[in-house]
Amino acid sequence: MEYGFLSVIPPIVAIILALRTKQVYIALLFGIWFSWLIIKGWNPLDGTIAMVEGMVDVFTDKGSTRTIMFSALVGALLIFIQYSRGVEGFINIINRRLVKLENKKAGFSRVVVQILATVTGLLLFVETSISSLTVGTLYRPIFDKLNIPREKLAYIADSSSAPSSIIIPFNAWGAFIMGLLLTQGIENPFSVMIASIKYNFYPLIAIAIVFIVILTKKDFGPMKKAEKRTKETGLLMNKGSKPMVSDEITSFPPKEGIPARAYNMIVPLLVMVFMMPINLIYTGWNSVENSTSFLEHAAEAIGKGSGSSSVLYAVITAILVAMFMYFIQGILKPKEAVNLTLKGISELMPLALLMLLAFAIGNACKELETGVYVANVTKEWLSPELLPAVVFIISSFIAFSTGTSWGTFAIMLAISIPMANIHGAELTMVVAATLGGGIFGDHCSPISDTSIISSMASASDHIDHVKTQLPYAIIGGVITTVMYLLIGFLG
Repeated sequence: MEYGFLSVIPPIVAIILALRTKQVYIALLFGIWFSWLIIKGWNPLDGTIAMVEGMVDVFTDKGSTRTIMFSALVGALLIFIQYSRGVEGFINIINRRLVKLENKKAGFSRVVVQILATVTGLLLFVETSISSLTVGTLYRPIFDKLNIPREKLAYIADSSSAPSSIIIPFNAWGAFIMGLLLTQGIENPFSVMIASIKYNFYPLIAIAIVFIVILTKKDFGPMKKAEKRTKETGLLMNKGSKPMVSDEITSFPPKEGIPARAYNMIVPLLVMVFMMPINLIYTGWNSVENSTSFLEHAAEAIGKGSGSSSVLYAVITAILVAMFMYFIQGILKPKEAVNLTLKGISELMPLALLMLLAFAIGNACKELETGVYVANVTKEWLSPELLPAVVFIISSFIAFSTGTSWGTFAIMLAISIPMANIHGAELTMVVAATLGGGIFGDHCSPISDTSIISSMASASDHIDHVKTQLPYAIIGGVITTVMYLLIGFLG
């Protein structure tokens, strides 16, 4: 059955509700219910039952279940590194360096810390969740001390994670995109993906804007108000704001009577980061058929590995390494370890629930064929010159409406690649426009999982994060659209 224009209404309703009520859970639930109401022919009882079953069905997808488990288990890791005084040790090192910097040049440490946070996010291109979680958790106490608003930290965490993961695609993102290109009959997906990077303007511009904002100290829009509020009142968030994560996890009391050692935090986090590519190789190893050397086999295995498995195994390994380290140092006893793990998981249950709802609305939009409808509406009037810009805008709209860049890639590459072939447009540019649009829409969307994780890690109010990030993202999106039009008509 075709739903036509009705397929676009549920995600739009969810977004308007999220922005108006500031209640993301209610907005998502209503969007999911409205979707199933349409599918079930406006029967409220059937629609409500289908909504519940739709949420249960999220767990039938192993990848979604692993991501939800990862979201919960990260809470345990965060509590461990707080309890071991590892975070304290790391902050002490950075603070000592900042004091030296501040003595040389007043106000310089604010800039340096923001640059450090951005670079950390970019270097953790292995996985967006790990990137934004690490940046938020590590730098929050230092940002708080320097009176930098939580919204700024969430913006840096968000704008340095997904853009670096798509520009340096040696990760689950790359594996996912290559899989999608293969299904479209592209024989050499790796080279097409690499060739598309030079046309993927939005992630590059988004990163550039972060550095420009930090170095010039020129904020605008809601972010300027947030900076002014923090400078004048010392408030890190707006009055009445609700941080995405509870205080128990952001300021969990460390164990008393033990020294604050930075390596108690750095080692588990590094283990998590390094285990990601190793797990990608492990999960993809048996899928490689023809390879002449170990290195070639490993490189191909990364492309075929499971991103969700790799992230889950990485966080479990990091928790086990942390436990072992703290047992040896006498910081933890087995009973404490179990209690802390359960405490950490319980604190991140709101995030896991939000992930569940985000996946459920994505599945409902797939059922309604929201993306297919949007693509079909535009098929008639497109020219090859306009195609990259239009594909970028449509991808942005779908990612904004569904809150998922990966879901957008899955919907749009199946449409944009045949369109590029039909219209005779440059394939790599159309692929880049599809990917960049997914990131841009994701950056603007209040129901985006990466934005949610950035808010959670930074302990920022989620809607405030979306509102303060929006003007910067829109500027990047407008510049990108103009560049695609210029290349389309002048190139």
